[in-house]
Amino acid sequence: MIRTTAALIAILASVSVQALTSSDSPMKASDLERAWRLFSEKASQSEVTTAFPYGRCFKTAAQAHGLPEILLLAVARGESAFDPLARSSANAYGLMQILWPGTARHLGIESREQLLKPCTNVDAGARYLRELLNRYGGNLHRALGAYNYGPGRVPVSGGVLPAGAVRYSGYIKRHLDSVLATGSSSGDGRIGSGGKLLLIRFKRSYRAAAFVDTFRPMMRGVRLDWHHGSDGWYDVLMVYDNPAQMASGKRRLAQLGIKAWRNRIR
Repeated sequence: MIRTTAALIAILASVSVQALTSSDSPMKASDLERAWRLFSEKASQSEVTTAFPYGRCFKTAAQAHGLPEILLLAVARGESAFDPLARSSANAYGLMQILWPGTARHLGIESREQLLKPCTNVDAGARYLRELLNRYGGNLHRALGAYNYGPGRVPVSGGVLPAGAVRYSGYIKRHLDSVLATGSSSGDGRIGSGGKLLLIRFKRSYRAAAFVDTFRPMMRGVRLDWHHGSDGWYDVLMVYDNPAQMASGKRRLAQLGIKAWRNRIR
């Protein structure tokens, strides 16, 4: 059994960086585009069966703008972990991380106070995503890349998407998979519905994903997740619903030599 955080980090470091960064390759980009196309074709069959924070806002916005509710949940999960007061270092606000003032005013929002209202923010994100989907002819992979990277930097058709846009598309796809998995034994889809304990932070998304994927099998009964923090770092979290789960999770983590700490790994 692993007993020290140093050993845990050593295991993480041993994972092939080449394998972890394969999501940046052209093949991976085409795989993502295919995966999003398949999702779009079957989106009407995807139902939200668990209560998420601000669920009424997501349902209303999805219906108003002709988008799958589960897609909006995935974007909010990845952007803010369902925190309506989230603010990024790039001056993006709220559940859907709408840039102030540029994108917000483009969407008709004239104050940051408005932008911090959950339903207003979700509706703005849904309207912007619908606008981008129309721009990219329904190509969700490109629309999502533009949502994060800006439509001016993502070609409407052809060309090579910037690596950052591809990474973001993959990042949201991972959160979509977690939302779809809600109700499974891992409970990973419910990152926003309970408490969160920060374990470690990474500058690169693939490192956070590798940490969770590597150690989740060792931590039965402990829910691990990761998301993009408001300052640009990727936070690995222990997620819990109540104090008893938190205490149990901490005991299990302690057995493995993991404590809540604020190390940052680039």
